[in-house]
Amino acid sequence: MDLSTSMRTDMCGRLTAADAGRTVSVCGWVATRREHGENLAFIDLRDRTGIVQCVVNRSHDLRSEYVAKMTGQVRLRPDDTANKDLPTGEIEIEITDIEILATAEPPPFPLDERTDVDETIRLRHRYVDLRKNRMQHNLRTRAAVNSAIRRGMEEQGFVEVETPMLIASTPEGARDFVVPSRKEPGSFYALPQSPQLFKQLCMVGGIDRYYQIARCLRDEDLRADRQFEFMQLDAEMSFVDQEDVFTAISHTVASATEAVTGVRPTEFPRITWLDAQERFGSDKPDTRFGMELVELTPIFEGTEARVFQAPCVKGIRMEGGMEALSRNQIDALVETCQRWGAKGLAWMKVIDGESGPALDAGVAKFLSADESTQLVTALDAKPGDMVFLVADERRLVRHVLGLLRLELGRPPVNEGGLNFLWVVDFPLFETINDAGKPVPAHHPFTMPHEDDWALLDESGEALLDVRSQAYDLVLNGWELGSGSIRINRPDIQNRIFELLGIGEEEAQAKFGFLLDAFRFGAPPHGGFAFGIDRIAALLVGETNIREVIAFPKTQSGSDPLTDAPSAIDAAHLEELGLRVLPPAT
Repeated sequence: MDLSTSMRTDMCGRLTAADAGRTVSVCGWVATRREHGENLAFIDLRDRTGIVQCVVNRSHDLRSEYVAKMTGQVRLRPDDTANKDLPTGEIEIEITDIEILATAEPPPFPLDERTDVDETIRLRHRYVDLRKNRMQHNLRTRAAVNSAIRRGMEEQGFVEVETPMLIASTPEGARDFVVPSRKEPGSFYALPQSPQLFKQLCMVGGIDRYYQIARCLRDEDLRADRQFEFMQLDAEMSFVDQEDVFTAISHTVASATEAVTGVRPTEFPRITWLDAQERFGSDKPDTRFGMELVELTPIFEGTEARVFQAPCVKGIRMEGGMEALSRNQIDALVETCQRWGAKGLAWMKVIDGESGPALDAGVAKFLSADESTQLVTALDAKPGDMVFLVADERRLVRHVLGLLRLELGRPPVNEGGLNFLWVVDFPLFETINDAGKPVPAHHPFTMPHEDDWALLDESGEALLDVRSQAYDLVLNGWELGSGSIRINRPDIQNRIFELLGIGEEEAQAKFGFLLDAFRFGAPPHGGFAFGIDRIAALLVGETNIREVIAFPKTQSGSDPLTDAPSAIDAAHLEELGLRVLPPAT
């Protein structure tokens, strides 16, 4: 690709030994200046492709981060001065003309990748931070992901449709960001948490295969994999079942992965939600390592050890744990598990016994010989290992051991490969509330599993056995996104509303425009959405999505660059018909 302009003939990082003898013009920022004798200086000039060494006369006042245009002849470096670690390390430019395009104050922090800088300072001066190789690489990789996503969808007949940013507030699980209407004081638009209802309207409208790289906004607590505003691939398909959605999305995710890694993933295994919880203690399991949860409840059905007299007992085995963990570390793990909700954490060392591996220390002395033998066998324990057990209600046991498994065994984000996983058969309802109504695990338009339709006539706890046609795509323990087959049958939709206690008037108020559209012929349809920030972060080996977003918010939700959120003046408030109340005391 020719990137020459009226000011430059070449990019700094693309010059090679083949260019020796050419007269070139390059533009960029002064990365470093090194004095050499009385009359010469070496300048590393940097642009987004890399750096090139320029030999200049010392009389030129070039300082760090000055913007300059340099013209000169490319020449080979002497063999003893070549830099084999630099793509342009075989050459340098003997400069004959320099034009300083902009001076610069000393940068607020070094641009050396090895230097740790407080994130708030980085974000306050993000325009400087973006010059770092790391950020350049991350953002260009993200652009490659976006491009591959579009190609992957269009190859399958999807059409990109933009949906509105100013909408009516709809219940989608998080708080809306709202925008006051100047034309109608006291009324508000909501910013979309997702294009969910609009993409379903596209199906009613006959679009058949819709997609959008959509900006979504949710007013929720932030963390490493969450921002107020984020980007997702949003997709919907007509006349499909789950298999069709899996095929389409897997194809596009594989294309995005291949665009970055050069290798196309071919395996997208599946696991049910229940199996994921039982084996990994999570609905987004990281399958790069083992240490699965082992069911131990039958071993302790008649136990005399009070600590294991519980509805559920599960355990995990840490290979080589005796050498890896000190007693202080074990005590810290016990305290951590208690913070997660467990009454305690039972731990035991595995040693060489008279007739094979045996349990020692911890609560081992409270176990019968038969219980110890069965535990060793069930956990496949070997001398030098450690085993950890939790006994309590099943949901709590899975939760605590799932977190402990990650604490003890999870590899760094850039190790262990890329393990994609479809999680299927999520519960339709999470729990039963105090009013006896089921609490939906998804939006109320999620189709129940066909085999469980009869259970919708039940009530109370029996409803928790209803599975949904909802599914998640997981990568290395991160939930990339989720989707479902939607309800298009009025009888099922009415029953769901009835179970949730949503009457006809409330349904019309909350979802009227979608329900009205369904009266005019809604095809069977389903869809999916996954976070582009998240997949981009994992593909470049980052643990925080802020590192793949050009201008993110901090974890507190503030923007150090623009000082947002900020107050607006009284005249503007009056125009909008708003008044700001004093802070609550």
